[in-house]
Amino acid sequence: MTTTSGRPARSGPAEAPEATDPEDAPEQDLPSGLDAAALCDQAQDLAENGHLKRSAKLYEQAVAANPRPAVQARALLGLAVVQDQRGDAPASRAAARRALATGDTRYAPRAAYHLALSLEQDGEAAEAERVWERLLDLGGPDYAAVAHYGLARAAEARGDSAGAQQDWERALTLPPGPEPVGRLHAATVVEAARDLAGRLLEQGRPGAAAAAVERGLSVADDPELRLLRAAAHLEHAIADLGAVVEPPGDDPEGPAPEPGTSGAAVELLAGLLVLRGEPEAAERVWHAGLTDRDAETADAVRRRLRRAIAPPSAEPEEAAEADEPWWNRYLEEAVATSSTPLLAGELFAVITRMHALLAVPVAEGEARPTALVAAMEEALRTPSDLVWGADVHADFRRRLRAAMGGEDVLPDGWPEHG
Repeated sequence: MTTTSGRPARSGPAEAPEATDPEDAPEQDLPSGLDAAALCDQAQDLAENGHLKRSAKLYEQAVAANPRPAVQARALLGLAVVQDQRGDAPASRAAARRALATGDTRYAPRAAYHLALSLEQDGEAAEAERVWERLLDLGGPDYAAVAHYGLARAAEARGDSAGAQQDWERALTLPPGPEPVGRLHAATVVEAARDLAGRLLEQGRPGAAAAAVERGLSVADDPELRLLRAAAHLEHAIADLGAVVEPPGDDPEGPAPEPGTSGAAVELLAGLLVLRGEPEAAERVWHAGLTDRDAETADAVRRRLRRAIAPPSAEPEEAAEADEPWWNRYLEEAVATSSTPLLAGELFAVITRMHALLAVPVAEGEARPTALVAAMEEALRTPSDLVWGADVHADFRRRLRAAMGGEDVLPDGWPEHG
């Protein structure tokens, strides 16, 4: 198991000695207490180089030497970490409990931290909570913050909101005045702020989430915290825009927003709902605006919807006077339902298919009229199965009828039935 914050579980000299293979060494008697510290150094170096089994053996030898309490605690903590990395959780926890029992001011808190996280990971919530309580009595401000963070998670898990709130507050509290913040303490505050802000956003409390984020950012400029702050602002914006689109209260005489304000609010709200991963809700917002009982408001919403699809060079008056293209309603629906990429994909697939059907006889030099007509007919039928395919054929029929002086020269069912 890897702890989620703070210093590594192992500790040793700044320059670790070279790794040695104990299996290559001659048989020796059990080391003395004076040799145990050197064994810990070698075991740490072996573990850092991936030799976990050999490292565990050396840590066990150091423990068996019964050295002074500080070295004993270090050896037991190192053994707990290595056994955890080897996947032997029972052996890891047994060693961590023994390290915790030493009460050593340096290694016992780290053993408690390691043990509590391991128990949490396996769902042993009650025992993990007891270890977090024990950690409160062992460490200074750094480990107190870690313990309160663990207790906050435990309280949340059992539904104790009031208890969790107290522990969240203590986990995020920084030392007063100019007192420096330890590295582990700072890392814990950042992680706890991320965790709490995420929970608060899920509960629909963006204001409280933003406040938690600010406490984490006061310690470190963390990208994930900035993302959470943006998410909190997004929720506030959605709430504000929703109040414009659907004003609270039932007073029909109350002040209504201007059509332009309503149109802008619908466009922004729909876009933000898509960002939040709710395209169906965005579609409902667009359709409600388009069918608003106030005609000016509905027109303002439609202008906003069509901004992405209107010809960029056309003036509004010119666009209104021009013939309405048959495909505009499909484009509007694609914008409203956030399905424009899907529509574009359909169009490109049809173009590619039609191109292939027509290109093959050309590339092969086909000269038979019947084969060429068959290829053209198949190309014409390519869009027929799509929802907008019938409108392609209907548009051609209208254009041809107009060119023929109003006479419909195409047979019924064309081009499916010739």
